[in-house]
This record gives sequence, C-alpha cells and structure tokens, in this order.
Amino acid sequence: MSNLYIDNEHLKFHLEHPMMEKIVRLKEDNFSEKDKYDYAPIDFEDTMDHYDKVLEIVGEISGDIIAANAEEVDHQGPSVVDHQVVYADGTKRNIEAIVQSKLFGMSLPRKYGGLNFPIVPYVMAAELVSRADAGFANIWGLQDCAETIHEFGSEEIKEKYLHRFNDGATAAMDLTEPDAGSDLQAVMLKAHYDDDKKTWFLNGVKRFITNGDADISLVLARTEEGSTDARGLSLFVYDRVDKAMKVRRIENKLGIKGSPTCELVFKDAPAELIGDRKFGLIKYVMSLMNMARLGVGAQSVGIAEAAYHEGLKYAKEREQFGKAIIKFPAIFEMLSNMRAKTDAIRTLLYETSRFIDIYKIYGSISQNRKLTPAERKEFKYYQRAADIYTPLLKLFASEYCNQIASDSLQIHGGTGYMKDFPIERIFRDARITNIYEGTSQLQVVAAIRGVGNKGYYNMMREYEKIEVKPELEYLKNILVKLTSHYTKAVKKVTSENDNEYLDFHARRLVEIAGNIITGYLLLLDANRKIDYKKSADIFIRKARAEITHNISYINNFSLRDISDFKM
Repeated sequence: MSNLYIDNEHLKFHLEHPMMEKIVRLKEDNFSEKDKYDYAPIDFEDTMDHYDKVLEIVGEISGDIIAANAEEVDHQGPSVVDHQVVYADGTKRNIEAIVQSKLFGMSLPRKYGGLNFPIVPYVMAAELVSRADAGFANIWGLQDCAETIHEFGSEEIKEKYLHRFNDGATAAMDLTEPDAGSDLQAVMLKAHYDDDKKTWFLNGVKRFITNGDADISLVLARTEEGSTDARGLSLFVYDRVDKAMKVRRIENKLGIKGSPTCELVFKDAPAELIGDRKFGLIKYVMSLMNMARLGVGAQSVGIAEAAYHEGLKYAKEREQFGKAIIKFPAIFEMLSNMRAKTDAIRTLLYETSRFIDIYKIYGSISQNRKLTPAERKEFKYYQRAADIYTPLLKLFASEYCNQIASDSLQIHGGTGYMKDFPIERIFRDARITNIYEGTSQLQVVAAIRGVGNKGYYNMMREYEKIEVKPELEYLKNILVKLTSHYTKAVKKVTSENDNEYLDFHARRLVEIAGNIITGYLLLLDANRKIDYKKSADIFIRKARAEITHNISYINNFSLRDISDFKM
C-alpha cells in the first residue's frame, strides 16, 4: 500500500492555506512552550514541518496497516464476550500502531501528553484514517471526547482522564436511547447523587452507541427529578474500570462493521459530573455534536477519496470493446464529476475547520485573560461562521460521499456488486454518513438559520470581494449572478411569512447557498493553484444547473401547493 498522505497532494495544499499562520500563532501562544517541552515548535516553519511529519506517519499507518486490515475487519467484526466488546483482530493491530505512534490525544495540550494540534491537521488525520477504513475512523475519531472533557471538565477530572488518551484510551458518546434518537431532550437514563458515598450513579439503557464499550464514556443523563425536557439533563464521564455497565448486544449493521455499535445497560454505575447540572444537552452535548459533525465531514471526504481512487484504478485497468473504459465519455465524465465533488467537499471541510480553530482558540485564551476588543470581534465572527458552516458541511459532504461511492461502484459494473473489490465495502460504509450525528434533514433545520440571518449571503459577498486571476473571472461572474438569484429566491419564500412554507423549501434554499459558497471556495483554490480550475469549472457549471432547477421549482410552487404533499 502507499502512504495516503504523500499520495494526496490536496491535503498539503489545504495545510498550507494562508490562514494557517494566524491559527498556528494563536494556538502556540507565540511559541511560549518552546523552552518547556523539547518537542514544542520554535517558530511557524518548525510547527508546519511538525504537522507535515506527523501526517506522514498517519498516512503511512493508514496505508500500510489500517487499509490492509480493512477487509478482514469488515468480515470478522467485533463480538460480545461476557458483556464486553472484543475488537476484531485487525482492529487490535490498528489500535496498537496508533498507540505506539502516540496519535491518540493529538489535539490535547502538551501538559496532558498531547501534541497541541489545532483542528485543521487533526481533521486531516481523520480524513486519512477514514480513507483507509471508515469503520476504524469511528474508534480513532472519538478521541474528540477528550476535547469536551478538556473544555468543560474540572481540573481534577482533566488530570484524571486526559493523560489516559495519550496512552491509548478509547472513548464513546453515550447519548441516544431506544426512545430518544435524534430527539435527545427525550433522554431518560437517570442519574442520582448518593450523599453518603458522595458519588453520582447512572441507571438505564443506551442504544446505537458507537464504540460503546470504550475506556472513557461521556453519558447524557437526567438529573432533575420530574423533568422531561433538555433542562433536566446533565453530562457525566463514566470509567470502564468500574465495570458497572454491560454491553447487551452489538448491532448487526450494513456498514462500518469494524466499529461496534452497542446497546448498553447501566446499573448503579458511578460517574462524575462534567461542568454544571442542567447544561448537559444545551451546552456540552451541543458542542460535542458540532465536533462530531465535523468528524463525519472528514470521514465523508475520506470515503469519497477512497471511492474515487477505486473507480479511477478500475477504469484504467478494465477493457471493453478493445480499450480501457476510462476512454469512454460516459466514464470519464463520471470520474471528472467525482473528482470535482471530492475537491468541493474537501475545501468546505477545511474552511469550516479553520473557522472552528480560530474561535475555539480564542475561547481557550479567554479563560486565561480578557480578549481585546479586536479579538472579541474576531471570536464572534468565526463562531458565527462555524455555526452556519458546520451543518452545511455535514449535509454536503455526506450526500456527495454517497453519490461518489455509488458512481464508483457503477464504474465497476457487476464486479462492484461482488465482494471481490473494496468498493463494495466502501459503498456500504458511506451510507451511514448522512444518517448519524444528525440526518441530512436535521442539518437543513440547523443550516436554514444561515439563510434567515443572511449569514450565507454575507459570506458570499466577502468571497466576491477577493480579486481573482483574469482567466477565472468568468467563473466569478457566474457566482455573482447566482448570488443575485439566491437573494430573490430567499425573498420569495420568506415574504409569505409562513413557517411551513419556509420549511418546505428549506433544503432547496440551503442547497443553493451551499453550492454558491462551495463554488467560491473552489474558485479561490484555483486562484491559489491553477490546477484546481478544472474542478472549479465543472462544479460551478453543474451548480448553476442545479440552482436553476431549484429556483424554477420555488418560483412555480405556491403556498397552497403544499397541501398536495400532505398525507
């Protein structure tokens, strides 16, 4: 296998984005730790070189170990023995390689044994692991839970748990229940405080829990007796060493089979409160879920990249009617569209990651000192941008991931339907991405705020101000015109002052906004490196066609027509 970082030039292109210098200087606090830790960087160039070297290691492990084990893990899967999860043999080897390379806890501060990575290179590592095996990416990526403990836990809890991540502790988010899937405010697992033992105890059932038998779990539970809404929920950390939680079963899934999805039973399980009571869902889990959605964005891009490579490889090797099938227009058009879509969701992924990086770093800085007025303004700007880009990313990345995997399987023809090639597994793995961590429909509900508050429109206008090379002006002109069409469509829908009508057209409006924004991002990529002109051209032209279709539907659909769809 190849090094999945070295063989993908797109990653280094995004790693070297101009905004990275600002992110690095903020994250490293002007390199204040260079004399305290021998592995802390001394300047910007040293930092970027460090990111590059670590990503090379991730790329090597992903290509030589994780990808090599993927088919075996998919076939064997995890099992339950004595109410505990036993990973597939390949998964155990994957974890061993990651632990030996100290790649758990990458984003944690150095005081807890982490590498102090910002979000961008951490997300790149997630993309690499996902390309190798999307199922294992769930086990590796749940180290996001460490960030929640670091951000909201007491110093005592942080000292107790965070060092363990660097030693290979696995993590889980125990949120959903049999009667509380996407509607987390319906969670009923109970937490009660024992005054004599001065400990919280958890009792109840959780279902569909990814990597459910993890070493360290964040558990959403109801602390307020008689409550039925989000205000009665708090967040806890549960330690597997207490052995007060049992795995009832592992779900038999369509894809990501190496990742155990568990039903859990808590019986007087001791736990520790994260932050304050009553803020479990409305503050801590919302933050956790946003990071999880960014993680699914990275997973989706990794799967898309894997599917594209499988389709390209097969199209070059497979001959029909005396020539390789890549020579046929129907096939090379599919591959060109797949490449453009993959480039599109990747640029959206890293733009979102940069926004999250800056506002999270400012949030961390504000705990130690008061932000200046200029810093406070930037903090709010990037936080608002991250809030509207995260659901947009989750929506577009997961939907495109499924399309690209489907097209790749189609290129393989009947062979792709068999288990002889990796695309069959990749196709199955892709399907979950637009379901978990909030379905595509729920992402639209979150993203429509960016339409209503003009957040997307304002970002379009900011991108529009950037000068581009003369050979790219025609693409910019298309996007400017599409922005005008977008504003008219938004005005038409919102002028009805009817929430049901707005909800009905919400996905169309969000998709129009997403297509324009992603088109701008690809245009700006091409402005930095002309190699991206092809993807920008293909994507923007196809986006124009899709936007035209959506606007036509909106213009020819009145409020009273909704009744035709009601059951």
